[in-house]
Amino acid sequence: MLALESLEVAYPGGIKALRPTTLTFREGEFAVLLGPSGAGKSTLLRCLNGLVRPTNGRVSAPGVGDIAASRATLRRHRAVTGMVFQHHHLIGRLTALANVLMGRLGHQSTLRSLWPPSRSDQRFGLEALERVDLLDRALTRVDLLSGGQQQRVGIARAVAQRPRLILADEPVASLDPATATRVLDLLRSICRTDGISAVVSLHQVDLARHFADRVVGVRGGEVVFDGPPARLCDGVLSRIYGARPAEVSVDIVEAPRARRAAIYASRTV
Repeated sequence: MLALESLEVAYPGGIKALRPTTLTFREGEFAVLLGPSGAGKSTLLRCLNGLVRPTNGRVSAPGVGDIAASRATLRRHRAVTGMVFQHHHLIGRLTALANVLMGRLGHQSTLRSLWPPSRSDQRFGLEALERVDLLDRALTRVDLLSGGQQQRVGIARAVAQRPRLILADEPVASLDPATATRVLDLLRSICRTDGISAVVSLHQVDLARHFADRVVGVRGGEVVFDGPPARLCDGVLSRIYGARPAEVSVDIVEAPRARRAAIYASRTV
C-alpha cells in the first residue's frame, strides 16, 4: 500500500528526527505508531503525506510512485489520503458540515472550489457526519461542540474524501479515556468497513493493544519494534520507552502531554 525506502529526516543543527527507515504499510491494516514524545512518530507520519519532506529516501504509493516527484503526484496522493490531527484543525465559526466539506476540495479544480458545494458533495458530507453519529449537529458551529465531537468532525472530514489511507497524528491525546476509546472505535470501524488503511500515532499502550493490527515502536528516530500488539511485553515496552518494565505504567500512557514529557525525562535509563 505505502512504502518507505531509507527515509531520513534531519533538521538544522544536525538533529536527526528520523534515521534511515524502511517500512511497508499493508493495504487495509490499522497500524499504530507507538513511542514517547519526541521519538519521531509525528515526523514519520507527516512524511507519509508530504507535510515533511525527507532529507533522504522516498515514500511510494500505488498508482503514484514517489509522492514527492512532482506537485501533480503529491496532489494525487493527498486527494486519497485523509488526515486527522490532534488539535482538529477545524474552522470554529463554520458549521460541522462546512468543515467536513473541506475534505472534498482535493477532488475539485481550483475554479470549481470557488462555487458552492454540489449536491453530491453535500450528500458525501452528511453521510460522513452520520457515520460518526453527528448528523444532528451538521448545522452547528464547531466551536460549540465538545472536544470529542470536534475530533469526530475531523474524522468525518477525512472520510468525506473517500480516501484509501487515513493518517491520524495523536488523535486522542487531548481526550478523556472514555471519549478516546469511542473515537478510536469509530475510526477503526469505518476503516474496516471501507477497506481504508490507517496509520495512527498514539502514546497510550492500552489503546494500541486494543485497536492495532500492527504496532510500530519508535524511539530516538528509529524503529525499535514492528509486530502484532500481542507481542508488547515488558521487554518490548522497555525498548520503546527506555524505562524499566515496571515503570511503563498508567501514569505514562494516560498522562497529559506535558506531564508525560516530564515523566520520560525523569525515568529514562
